Amino acid sequence: MIGSVVDQVLGAARGVPPESTQQAVTYPSLFLLVVFGSLVPVVPTGALVSGAAVVAIHQSMPVVPLLAVFGIAALAAFLGDLGLYWLGQRGIGSRNGSRWLERLRERAAPERLAQAKRQLERHGVAVLVVSRLVPAGRIPVMLACLLSRMRTRDFVRGAAPACLAWAGTYQLIGVAGGSLFPEPWEGVAAAVGLTLLLSAVPSVLRRLRRGRGGPAAPH
Repeated sequence: MIGSVVDQVLGAARGVPPESTQQAVTYPSLFLLVVFGSLVPVVPTGALVSGAAVVAIHQSMPVVPLLAVFGIAALAAFLGDLGLYWLGQRGIGSRNGSRWLERLRERAAPERLAQAKRQLERHGVAVLVVSRLVPAGRIPVMLACLLSRMRTRDFVRGAAPACLAWAGTYQLIGVAGGSLFPEPWEGVAAAVGLTLLLSAVPSVLRRLRRGRGGPAAPH
């Protein structure tokens, strides 16, 4: 799925005139993919936002589409996070748990979950902002919030600024990539490649540590 999404973005941007590049990642598809990627973390949502920002910056009046990409990405991420938290709460409150809660547990390594719990105790909902910006940091912190039975309104207080910061960060990556290359598809390729590389760093580091026989350090 990740490969097909990235290929679609690159294919749509390649050779498309500047005034038509908005079609590369349409607003509805961006919204739906970010919501889906927040619920089921298999879609590279950061790469999509960066790619959409590249597409927007190559238009003759980029301010409006850039604002639209930012707003849509932040809202979609927030709704996705809120939906996943609600589903996780149902699992916490159920005697038999839920598949959503189990998937969250599977994606949160024990050492990362322990680190998230400590950070949550020290900094409260503010840790949600950082978790959205750190690759692979969102799920352990969300699970820690669920296990501590954080109220939904408290989760919302942290998730809202976290999603705004996340959308702004990945949009800046896209703007930087789009500014460096004359063709939209080149900027999309650079932005997508960078975001995918950043997201892969934590997994690579954990595998290297395990290969050396040492315990994986928390992040």
